[in-house]
Amino acid sequence: MNRDLTKGSVLKSMLLFSIPMILGDLLQQCYNIVDTLIVGQFLGKNALASVGSSFTLMTFITSIILGLCMGSGALFSIRYGQKDEKGLQEDVCASFFFIALITFILTVISYIFLNQLSVFLHVPHEVWGDMKGYLIVIFIGIPAIFLYNYFASYLRAIGNSMTPLIFLAVSAILNIALDLFFVIVLKLGVEGAAIATVISQYLSGIGISIYSLIKNIQVRAITKLQYFHLKRVHKVISFSVLTCIQQSVMNLGILMVQGLVNSFGTAAVKIDAFAYMPVQDFGNAFSTFIAQNYGAKEKMRIQSGLKSAVCLSMGFCIIISTIVCIFAKNLMTIFIDAKETEIIMEGVKYLKIEGAFYCGIGCLFLLYGLYRALGKPGMSVILTIFSLGTRVVLAYVLSAIPAIGVTGIWWSVPIGWALADLIGLIYYRRKKKELLSFNIG
Repeated sequence: MNRDLTKGSVLKSMLLFSIPMILGDLLQQCYNIVDTLIVGQFLGKNALASVGSSFTLMTFITSIILGLCMGSGALFSIRYGQKDEKGLQEDVCASFFFIALITFILTVISYIFLNQLSVFLHVPHEVWGDMKGYLIVIFIGIPAIFLYNYFASYLRAIGNSMTPLIFLAVSAILNIALDLFFVIVLKLGVEGAAIATVISQYLSGIGISIYSLIKNIQVRAITKLQYFHLKRVHKVISFSVLTCIQQSVMNLGILMVQGLVNSFGTAAVKIDAFAYMPVQDFGNAFSTFIAQNYGAKEKMRIQSGLKSAVCLSMGFCIIISTIVCIFAKNLMTIFIDAKETEIIMEGVKYLKIEGAFYCGIGCLFLLYGLYRALGKPGMSVILTIFSLGTRVVLAYVLSAIPAIGVTGIWWSVPIGWALADLIGLIYYRRKKKELLSFNIG
């Protein structure tokens, strides 16, 4: 299932590699919707609110681990493109133990500061009881999140995007079945929903770990300490930590404006995130393509891939923008009762503003992937800070102006995208020669 992205048709390689990643994320989103429906239908609105708030928090925690794994994955792709077998094994060993340590620290911190979360997330008193019980269980699954994302990032780095999809599919189906069993049959409440999630996470995490160890000799380096070198840890940190910061800052920005958004309902925000999710996954697939070719010093292939990726991403964004703008009201009524006309009207306004500018976020995801693949993850952090910084500041400033109100929050997002895109494109044009010098070390 491994795919060498340094050979063959550029367009075909990117498409075939990216499709399983997009399908996996769509599957995950569908599961989240089903999970929400089960909790909301059988446990009531307070339980639904507690799980919803917990999901936002776990997305942030997951983004830290995912960022570390994605950063290491970019380095793995470069080594794979270089055909540097020993370097790949040493990077795998160094990154595994480094990210495992961070995961352990993150799990401990999550439990230590559990009670402070109610204040930070503005959780209502009547919701906090259920939410705390849910989090006590769900935090047990943090190590499983590490296992799945680490080995999935490795497999994708060497061109195998199908296997992570298979393990995710099995996990999602099991999760839904266990949700129904623990919540409806055993009546374990929100804790039952959390237990179902944790069991499924460990199934996928341990399963993909075993698969990777059996099928890939490079992965077995984690069982041999002679492959562990401090010089490799430094290189891993330079990729992983900056990518982690980029991912976590992006989600922290969402957490910071959550208090504002909660006042108007989050259905439109969920629809929006679902709509542009495929271009985010495509940006990650594009990053692997660029990283492998960067390692192989295929300059012309990188430039060709960049042009193809821009055309594909922009084309998809235009189609999705059109669909979202035309069917905004219909999409809102999927999540909101048709009688809630005020919330639906505000959601439609949000979707039409955001939907008109999806090309902005599509371009930004490509820039994130490009700089990560070219060994400049710090630039991705800068773009994220500009994008999210603009969004957070404008959201609070504009929403406080009576004449603008909540519409200011909606407009702050595409403005942030546009500013980050402009900075990223100017930097690439000015530093193109340096970026393609193939000096990775």
